[in-house]
This record gives sequence, structure tokens and C-alpha cells, in this order.
Amino acid sequence: MNEIKGGHLVLLNVALGLGTFIQILDSSIANVAVPYIAGNLSVSADNGTWVITSFAASYGIVLPLTGWLSDYFGRVRLYVWSVLLFTLTSFLCGLSTSLTMLVFLRVLQGAVAGSLIPLSQSLMVTSNPPEKVGAALGFWAMIVVVAPVVGPILGGYLTDVYSWPWIFYINVPIGLFSAGLTWYYLRNRESEIVRNPIDWVGLILLSLGVACMQIMLDKGKDLDWFESNFIICLTLISAISMLYFVIWNLSQKYPVVDFTFFKNLNFVFGCLAITVGFLFYFGSTVTVPLWLQTEQDYTAYWAGIAVAPIGLIPVFLSTTVGKNMQRFDLRLLASLSFVFFAIGFFYQSRFTTQVDLRTIMLARFLQGFGIVFFFLPIVQLSLGEIPGERYASASGLFHFIRILVGSGFGTSLSIELWSHREIFHHARLSDSIVAANPIVSNFYEGFEAQLSPPVISSLVDRGVQQQAYMLSTNELSWLGGICFLCLIPIIYLCKPIKAPAAKPQAVH
Repeated sequence: MNEIKGGHLVLLNVALGLGTFIQILDSSIANVAVPYIAGNLSVSADNGTWVITSFAASYGIVLPLTGWLSDYFGRVRLYVWSVLLFTLTSFLCGLSTSLTMLVFLRVLQGAVAGSLIPLSQSLMVTSNPPEKVGAALGFWAMIVVVAPVVGPILGGYLTDVYSWPWIFYINVPIGLFSAGLTWYYLRNRESEIVRNPIDWVGLILLSLGVACMQIMLDKGKDLDWFESNFIICLTLISAISMLYFVIWNLSQKYPVVDFTFFKNLNFVFGCLAITVGFLFYFGSTVTVPLWLQTEQDYTAYWAGIAVAPIGLIPVFLSTTVGKNMQRFDLRLLASLSFVFFAIGFFYQSRFTTQVDLRTIMLARFLQGFGIVFFFLPIVQLSLGEIPGERYASASGLFHFIRILVGSGFGTSLSIELWSHREIFHHARLSDSIVAANPIVSNFYEGFEAQLSPPVISSLVDRGVQQQAYMLSTNELSWLGGICFLCLIPIIYLCKPIKAPAAKPQAVH
């Protein structure tokens, strides 16, 4: 079979990368549009968040099933149909006239999107010659980093300038381009079809466990966590379902999720490192813009601009790092990533309420150097020894753990810690606001001629709140820096793998 070369290979890699891009973009682009969607469809903002939750729940169910699905349908066919169906459901989402219709379509959209990330990565590995694999995966890693940064900015722009349906319509031309080019180049390079019996019991247990867990994580804060019977029920159902799934799955001849990957120590420690690292990285990506909008009076657009520099370095250096990875111990590159992240987080932990936009952007810029050496080296350490025919399955499980724990749990944990520490600092700062404090008495005296005491007290409380959230944000940043340094010994528990291994593609 003729090898794909030159410009054709570049086009193929772009097409495969766009499959990852639209999936990750759609996971974040809707966040800023929820108030507009809720208002347009005449529902509350709380009900509007089901637009995000429904997508995340169905996506989380399908992601670990990627290996089984790709064996059953073929990797190329599954990828192309997933992109086309994602494109169709995106278009229909934009036409929705009610919340019920939109949530239903988002469930379908999340389900067909579940395989896009692991399949695009797997097809890149199997379609590129050995000397090009590193550069191709560098391009893929750059997309994984940049898409969540671009999403909120693009979502805010499209919603403000046009209307919320355009956050879905934008996927249509990208999806058609990706599916068309991928089918053109890879239609004769299909993987071997292996149609084992379907483990319906395992599939139902997994679906129930993941769906309940995702809804619990997304709705927990709104419903005051375990003060809500609904959250308690979701947690119990999820825990019992997942426990029975693990027990059932281990005894099946044809399991829906292959747990044998955990026999590989590189896979285990790589998963641990990227999940914990992603938890703090993604947590910061959520809490910093939230702090800027709620406490520093930034608009959603400018909050997005403030955190965007984290994607600049990956855009310019990811492919270069991918090309030259074989020259270094990947554990060293991952350690370098953790050091850069720690520096960026420690710098961020010194912010005050007077911090300017340039300083915020500089902190995110420093973290961008960490991103360059983060995803790709750890992915290669974790999956470098996986045979080509099992790569999609391993990649699906790997990204399932990273996204569900690192993104889902990380977001909920970060926001909860952020709020909890604000309450703590608010109480301590309020204790010092007493008449005997000369600073407080001077403040009241300076304004009492123009403002009434209740208004002055309101201004004082607002200042205390700003300082409390600032201290809470700084503490999370400091904790992130410490945890990234603690990840360095963990990554050295992996066996050294210097070069990205290109896997031969099984041809049907």
C-alpha cells in the first residue's frame, strides 16, 4: 500500500487534528453561552446548565468504549461517521427551539464525540511513518491545549456578535472538512474488523455509573453537594454500578473495557501523573477566569484574553518538541514541564487585587512552557509500549481517566475549595473590622459625609470579599505549584522510553 507523503500527509494530519479540535472546543465553547441560551429558551440559568451536563455525561460513557467500537466498526469508518454525526447533531443543536430538544441533541452529540480524541490520536500514530510520528503527535498535543483556551473566547464572541446557535454552526464546515479528507486518504487503510459478542451487562453498568458520576460532579455545587438527596442518590448509584462493573468486567472473556493495560507500569504511573497534573491545570483554567469575572470586573471576553497566553508557546513549539523527543529521556521532559508549571503557579500565587492584565498574562505565558512538555511526553511514556492493534483501546481508557477525574472531578474540587477557602478568609478578615481598629475608623470617617453608614459597610464588605477570594485564589495556585513538584518522583517510576514508537496498522 502506497505511503502518504508530503503535503497529502500534512492535510491528513490537519483533518485528524480537527476531529480533536471540534470535540474539545464544543466541551468549553457552550459554557459562556449558557445564560444566553437559557434566556432565549425561557428557562432558568440553573436548568440551562443541563446543556453542558448532558454532553459531558454521554461523552464520558462512550470514551472508554472506543477500543471495542473501533474493533467492531473499524477505526477509519468509526472516526469518519463520528465526525459526520457530530456535525449533523451540531447543526440540529443550533436549530433547537426548546431546552428539551437541545438537551436531547446534546446527549446524542456527546455520544458520537466520545471516540474522537483517542481515534484521532490512534490514526495519527498508524498513518505517519516512524520519523513523522513525533511531529504529528506534537501537532495533536497543541490542539488538546489550545482548544479549551479558544473555546470560551470564541463562544463569547459568537454569542455577543451573532447569536448562541452559531457556537454549534461553526462545527459544520470544520467537521465536513475533517471527515471528507480522512475518508479520502484512509478509506483503503481500514483496521481489522473484530466483532466480539457485546457484553450488555457491562455496558449498562458502565453507562449508569459514568452518567450518574458526571451529573453528580456537574450539579453538586448547585445543589449543595451531600445536603441534597438527589446528589446522595447519584453518588450511591454511581459507586455501586462502577464497583459491580469492575467485578463483572474482570470475569468476562470479551469485556467492554480492557483492564489489562493496568499491568503496564508505564500506563499506570503515566495515567496518575497526567490526571493529577491535568486536575490542577484545568482547575486553574476554570477558577482564574471565574475570579477575574466575579471579583475583578472583567468581562467574559477579557477574562478569556487574560488566560489565553498559556496556548501561545504550544502553538509554536509543540511540533518541534514532537520532532525531537527521541533525543531525550521523556521522563526528563515531563519533569521539566512540572518545573515550569510550578514556577507559573508560584508566580500566580503572589497576585494582589491590584494585579494588572499584563502580569496575569505573564503567569499564564510561563505555564505555557509547562504545557509544551506536558501532554506529549507523558502520553508517549504511557502508551509507547502498547501494540498498534490495541492503541485505540488504550488511548480511550487513558483519556477517559484524564478527562473524568482530571477535568470533571478537578473542576468540581477546585471550585469547591476556592469557595470554601473564601468563606474561611472572609470570616477571619471580618473579625478585624471593628471600631477599635484605627484603619476602619478612619475609613468610615472619610466617607461619612458623603455616604450613609449602611452604604459604607457594604463597601467594606465588598472589599473584604475581594481580598478573601484573592487569598483563596493564591492558595490554590500555591497548592498547584507544590503538587506539580511532587509529581516529578512519580514520573521516574516509569521505564525510560526515548522515542515515540510508530505502530504498524493492521489492514483489512
